[in-house]
Amino acid sequence: MEGSRGKVCVTGGTGYIGSWLVMKLLEHGYSVNTTMRPDPEHKRDISYLKNLPGASEKLQIFEADLNNPGSFDAAIEGCIGVFHTAAFVDLTNSKPEEEVTRTAVKGVLGILKACSKSKTVKRIIHVSSQAAVVFNGKEADIMDESFWTDIDYVKDVLKFDESYYVSKTLAEKAAIDFAEEHGLDLVTVNPPFVSGPFICPQLPDSVQNTLAILFGKEDMYPGLCNTSMVHIDDVVRALIFLFENPDAKGRYNCSSVLITLQEMAEHFTAKYPEFKIPAIESLKEVKGLTVPGLSSRKLLDSGFKFKYGLEEIYVGAIQCCKEKGYL
Repeated sequence: MEGSRGKVCVTGGTGYIGSWLVMKLLEHGYSVNTTMRPDPEHKRDISYLKNLPGASEKLQIFEADLNNPGSFDAAIEGCIGVFHTAAFVDLTNSKPEEEVTRTAVKGVLGILKACSKSKTVKRIIHVSSQAAVVFNGKEADIMDESFWTDIDYVKDVLKFDESYYVSKTLAEKAAIDFAEEHGLDLVTVNPPFVSGPFICPQLPDSVQNTLAILFGKEDMYPGLCNTSMVHIDDVVRALIFLFENPDAKGRYNCSSVLITLQEMAEHFTAKYPEFKIPAIESLKEVKGLTVPGLSSRKLLDSGFKFKYGLEEIYVGAIQCCKEKGYL
């Protein structure tokens, strides 16, 4: 598969990871089918996708809905690979966990069924999350791909962002089980907070989280006591690398930075004096869950190399937020 070019499908192409992935796949010479949620009144601005270099010749945009899994069939037909980035994210817990999980599981299984039916798809890359790895109450500073989030622990102990953690975990497990049962080549990728620049017009939740101190979002601080991050370009390069690597198999964590809330504040204070940064001492009083870091050893051992560190992540994210009027 390495070095091949052809048509691939990216689900959720209007999102943060999806849009950057579409851009990079076009740069790599692939033809891309991508999906977006139905927009019957055509109110959504998708010019940022249509105006990408090569898009006029090599990009097709389809409407599809995770609640209607069969709606992905047309976008997947004739593709050699599928990158599943589409997800219903409800960090406000406005919808019942059962509904969010049902949508996530039904959606990924419908996409895998379309891949099986197509007879052309060689590999599926499923974008999961650290949310499916680290929330289990086990004593470990760093967790590799053998760790799974414990659904009972999430429901009984955490009791926050429940729908996101549960849906991500059960959707990844359902995808793995279906792929094994039907002989599909599936690779799953678990990134932490993804940050850096963005081409989509909306402010990505993960970027806002990693810049919570600059946005003054104190309600986000407890979730940032121990934060794993990765640059958007690194995670997208990893997705393409794993798609093209014939030896790729199973789960892969994809994380390059681990930083505490206090270290974030120290970095911002030193580099961005124009912002009002909370005193370091006050942040030491923040109580929250210390989330284990993600080990990316498996990904690195396969030959992948991260290009970007903390400085590049923040420079790209802040500059983009300023340009788009968010900061």
